[in-house]
Amino acid sequence: MITRSLVTGATSGLGREAAVQLARRGWRVAVSGRRRERLEETVRLVREAGGEPLALHGSVTDPAEVKAHYAAIKAAWGGLDYALLNAGVGDAMDAKEFKTEPVERTFDTNVFGVCRWMEAAIPDMLVQKSGVIAGVSSLAGYRGLPKSGPYSASKAALNTFLESARVDLAGTGVDVVTVCPGFVRSEMTDRNNPDAMPFLMETADGVAAMLRGIDARKRIVHFPWQISYASKYVLPAIPDFLYDWIARKLAPMRVKKPAGNPG
Repeated sequence: MITRSLVTGATSGLGREAAVQLARRGWRVAVSGRRRERLEETVRLVREAGGEPLALHGSVTDPAEVKAHYAAIKAAWGGLDYALLNAGVGDAMDAKEFKTEPVERTFDTNVFGVCRWMEAAIPDMLVQKSGVIAGVSSLAGYRGLPKSGPYSASKAALNTFLESARVDLAGTGVDVVTVCPGFVRSEMTDRNNPDAMPFLMETADGVAAMLRGIDARKRIVHFPWQISYASKYVLPAIPDFLYDWIARKLAPMRVKKPAGNPG
């Protein structure tokens, strides 16, 4: 059976590599993204890898575009079996220069962008009694990282939201997987100070780990183990005063330049 799949944020980084790796399985792969030329390049790579691509040019922040994109998928393939909701932004912000706009922009993509696609895809998955929704979060969601308030908060919200959806959908045939990568080479990590990214993974390796976890229908896929276990289990458990001290030490080396939207 050829699986009908979707990858959002597919114009670069993890999204593009995931689309290619899924295409190597012979799958149908719908790819969405804002940058038309880069989206066309992803379509070419998917086709060359043996998949059947469907280009969806637009943004997960636009409800009308998401609805139109799902309508295009349904018209072409009848629906989805696999949704990898990867589109994300990673703006840096120091709270000493606090502004609301970066927080709103980050949540609009990282949280509500996932919600819009879930709203579109879940009803038909429930009817067919099968499907998987994988939301790409981050290890940064387990504590508030320095100069990363909008990003960490959005990923914390996404983790909790996906967990709730997973429980609600249990027994329906629709699985929900939360993916929490560490540092994987991408446009967003290219903006970080390399000294502040321990155990940085190459894009292909990170995506392979992500897809293995989704295939296994793990509730939470977190990697690499060298930092993921500490991020998920140790950091949330340490006293706040100790975390604050550690975070302040890390703050000066955290971000090299502001991150933008790679979607």
